[in-house]
Amino acid sequence: MTKTILDPTSELVPAGIPAVVRPASIDGLRVGLLDITKPRGDVFLDRLQELLEQRGATVSRFAKPTFTKPAPADLRYEISTKCDVVIEALAD
Repeated sequence: MTKTILDPTSELVPAGIPAVVRPASIDGLRVGLLDITKPRGDVFLDRLQELLEQRGATVSRFAKPTFTKPAPADLRYEISTKCDVVIEALAD
């Protein structure tokens, strides 16, 4: 089965981005939690952080300045250099 994932940021031609292999365990991983600043996303991430830390992950929190635009390049770079995996909160 083939899956096509489209980037919602005005792409003219779909980009071929291979899926990343999920880790078998989060124990010892650096997990980034990205709050896109929609209402109650922080509540979800607070609970998720508790659960991840209980399973041995080191958690770092990040927030976009606004949910209406993509994350700034410097924030994306910071996340990519400090985290092994990232979870983004999409809540309302």
